Amino acid sequence: MSSEDDSDSFPTDYEIAQDAELQPIEEVTEPFGLDADDLEFYGDDKAKVSFDSVQEIVEEEEADSELILVTGMTPTPQGEGKTVTTVGLGQAFNQIGEDALICVREPSLGPVFGVKGGAAGGGYSQVLPMEDINLHFTGDLHALTAAHNLISAMLDNHIRQNEEPRIDTNDIEWKRAIDQNDRALRDTVVGMGETGGTIREDGFILTAASELMAVLCLADGLENLKERVGRIILAYDEAGDPVTVDDIEATGAATMLLKDALKPNVVQTIEGTPAFVHGGPFANIAHGTNSLIADKVAERKSDYLITEAGFGSDLGAEKFMNVVCRFGDMEPSAITLVASVRALKYHGYDMWPADFDKLDEPNPEAVEKGLENLDKHVENLQKFGVPVVVAINRFPGDTDEEVETIIDHCEDDLGIEAGVSDVFSNGGEGGVDLAEKLQSSIENNDDDFEFLYDAEESVKEKIETVATEIYGADGVNYVGSAEDDIARIEEQGYDDMPVIMSKTFHSFSDDPSKKGAPSDWELDVRELYVSAGAGFIVVLTGDVLTLPGLPSRPAASDMDIDGDGNISGLF
Repeated sequence: MSSEDDSDSFPTDYEIAQDAELQPIEEVTEPFGLDADDLEFYGDDKAKVSFDSVQEIVEEEEADSELILVTGMTPTPQGEGKTVTTVGLGQAFNQIGEDALICVREPSLGPVFGVKGGAAGGGYSQVLPMEDINLHFTGDLHALTAAHNLISAMLDNHIRQNEEPRIDTNDIEWKRAIDQNDRALRDTVVGMGETGGTIREDGFILTAASELMAVLCLADGLENLKERVGRIILAYDEAGDPVTVDDIEATGAATMLLKDALKPNVVQTIEGTPAFVHGGPFANIAHGTNSLIADKVAERKSDYLITEAGFGSDLGAEKFMNVVCRFGDMEPSAITLVASVRALKYHGYDMWPADFDKLDEPNPEAVEKGLENLDKHVENLQKFGVPVVVAINRFPGDTDEEVETIIDHCEDDLGIEAGVSDVFSNGGEGGVDLAEKLQSSIENNDDDFEFLYDAEESVKEKIETVATEIYGADGVNYVGSAEDDIARIEEQGYDDMPVIMSKTFHSFSDDPSKKGAPSDWELDVRELYVSAGAGFIVVLTGDVLTLPGLPSRPAASDMDIDGDGNISGLF
């Protein structure tokens, strides 16, 4: 939104969505080569692409689109608009005559009712139908929850029946799952009562944090999905060997529940650009992007594929480059780094916890001081050999001087393109300048994409590369069970996997209070475990909440529905 906008008169996301005229989904996808025979319909305006069509497209068509990754600087807790930018860019490319498709994650009910509210863009750059996408959609999250908890039930039954392999109940990795932010369920005791089974400590995680979500989003087909589900490590037996889903004979049933969830969902933006909304893994204990299967279809049906990585680039983009691109055999053509005046002030003020009222006050000095955070993100991303274009997501209170400070710095000091993104207020038209700069950057790039590390390197080498090259740490300290965990990973032969670094998204460092680009610090690694189904090693560097709690006033408190079915407060 521009500084001249009157935010009080600007329509709400809900009002904009209500005024939009949705086209039948087959009319939206048909110009891109997906007709009604390729789709399985969920009403008039949403569908899944059938397995037969996915297989035919992937096997018979060439992937020749330009892949643009949307990521961000270290955000404020309120976010800086990556999804809005992703949706707006897809619309912008179509406005300048290019066939562009969008791939984003599905919202989880936990964050929807917790802090974030709706999570499918906003303003004139949103994905529709907004209510359906943010609520039950096509049932993918419910299917994942059911499959996860079926495995949990069969695991406890395996223990109760004293089956081989005999599980060490003090060494169980697998918890139960729920798609709500319910902190009371983080740590529980199960098996109580005369017929309850074996009493043991347990707990719940958010469905989006389940390894099944990561597995679903990395599988390239039903057979591969089944293989990945089967090798998920649930626990360790009395001899210290891993016990998998295959070992408790739950693979077939769990995969059966995920059959339809694997098919990519397709909907439309407010301007009629097709959008794949599929999967939603965490960006700290998993890779944090939509499904590979959606990417594989989209990159064969478009000139430009716009996709998004979770959190800031130190988490989401790093994982996209080193994990997703490695597994998917993909190479990004360009990166859009979303920045905002608010986020730069957040780092310039060096405040923790944040005084958000200050972020709306003009302060060019704080913006200039906060540029060190933006610079570090640009420097990191350029290490992958991919051109970077900064998108300034403009908010109503931003002054021209503050915005020009960012643009001048990017162009004069960093030598990269930067532009204002007004896609929230103006839809695709507000992103045309950004789209054209991305096109130019892609055409003029002579560098080759490369991973930051070789997966065959030792576990410690991979960890230390990310810590020093991306986070800016001087080194790594291994505390808690980390050394023992690494030894077990190496002994069991899982050490040739890429690493998923789990760290706070509030800072480059492992201390959320450190803003900007911290120096003179060392990363503390406290625990590691293997996500064998997904195919990566998770490295924990701080307290990780796999089941968030509700805030003092949850977003759900301000949501309602009237007698005519009109929903309010979701957006």
